[in-house]
Amino acid sequence: MFIGQLTTGRTGPLQSPNRKSVGNVELAKAGASFREVLSNQELKFSHHAEMRLQQRGIKLNSDQLGRIESAIDQAAAKGAKDSLVLFKGIAMIVNVPNRTVVTAMDGASMNEHVFTQIDSAVVVN
Repeated sequence: MFIGQLTTGRTGPLQSPNRKSVGNVELAKAGASFREVLSNQELKFSHHAEMRLQQRGIKLNSDQLGRIESAIDQAAAKGAKDSLVLFKGIAMIVNVPNRTVVTAMDGASMNEHVFTQIDSAVVVN
């Protein structure tokens, strides 16, 4: 060590490695890039969900996607993990923390269908 220099004897970030990020502000403070913060806000579709939407002829425009994203925000605020989102005759199972639609089905596919492994349901008008 040179005279006039101070050191903590530690290298790297001064954040705790066990720190959990809660919300976008925490992510930004934890050194996450803008792209990482943005990707945590986008609604994503799993490959399986994309195939189901295509097979069933389900198309969603940007306004509809925005309303679904808002419903997911509401579910997240209540602590939901896996939610059934019902929107205009479409049922979607969404992994809320990852903001990912896992599967989707239309009204005809929902008849007499039992939804399991969900902890919440959101009905979107």
